[in-house]
Amino acid sequence: MQQAAALAAEHELDALLLMPGADLLRLTGYDAMPLERLTLLVVPASGSPSLVVPGFERPLAEEAGVGALAEIESWNDGEDPYALAARMIGPGRRFAIASQAWASHLLGLQRALPDAGFVPTEEALPLLRAVKDAAELDLLQAAARSADAAYGELLRRPFGGRTEDEVAADLDAALRRNGHQSVDFVTVGSGANGASPHHAHGPRSMSAGDAVVLDFGGLVHGYASDTTRVVSIGDAGAEVAEVHEIVCRAQQAAFEAVRPGVPCQEVDRAARRVIADAGYGANFTHRTGHGVGMTIHEPPYIVEGEQMPLAEGMCFSVEPGIYLAGRFGVRIEDLVVVTPQGCRRLQCAPRDLAVVS
Repeated sequence: MQQAAALAAEHELDALLLMPGADLLRLTGYDAMPLERLTLLVVPASGSPSLVVPGFERPLAEEAGVGALAEIESWNDGEDPYALAARMIGPGRRFAIASQAWASHLLGLQRALPDAGFVPTEEALPLLRAVKDAAELDLLQAAARSADAAYGELLRRPFGGRTEDEVAADLDAALRRNGHQSVDFVTVGSGANGASPHHAHGPRSMSAGDAVVLDFGGLVHGYASDTTRVVSIGDAGAEVAEVHEIVCRAQQAAFEAVRPGVPCQEVDRAARRVIADAGYGANFTHRTGHGVGMTIHEPPYIVEGEQMPLAEGMCFSVEPGIYLAGRFGVRIEDLVVVTPQGCRRLQCAPRDLAVVS
């Protein structure tokens, strides 16, 4: 909380206005439910923090220990929570608010604070959660190990003759067996479906010769995993093998580009250069990576135009891909942590084109 207040002062913000989600949980330990009723943590650049909370949820906030960190002010149905929030926020003109805040809450605050300006927290304070401490990195490592174990278990099961939905259910169950408390997404994209980066899974029956993109992640003790691998059902052919090898080289080039002080876009450029030189530049259609922590997508973003310098303790994905519409796709993704000399991967699962039955 003190670090967040200091960051607010450094960036000339009067206060941070945080609602239910990862920021509130990270700063207070209170995992509030997002509701149409206002819950708002006010962290001023100078002064004492406060939490505005619905009256019937006050016991939950107290049970989470928020009272030791901030003054708790509650409101009841029929009262105006935004007027109460305005009193707790006090004078000021420039506030950071989570980009995931409900529009109804932002509009309510704008009515109560007509002279105030609001900027997204991720834009104003991208380092609020981007640099992880040692305990957070341990949790991220545990999540990656759980994902590795689930992937290894999945490779021992047949793919051919089964549907994407069936294999996705196996992968979901394997993640939970190996320690995931929740599974946020499972992608099983076979054949032409693998050429859609955000294909989930469906009724398509898989068969010999298919390349299958597996992208999966969820939470272990509140911190996320995110892994992508590609498998071949029998021999998927020389072109799939060639494209997979290009993506492997692109991912390695990006990995080697990571070190403190390097702008995020340089990591994206390193991966993109390899793919473009191989003649597939137009088929790499998304950024190279995104931060991972208590949420699957958060700063830093590894993309052209992002000049934020990497810092020790940042954790993000490195996931170049090549997508050939109507045919197949290849993406390889690991999470990396920036170290004093470079970076290290959290995943240990092999990145080769695994052959399954």
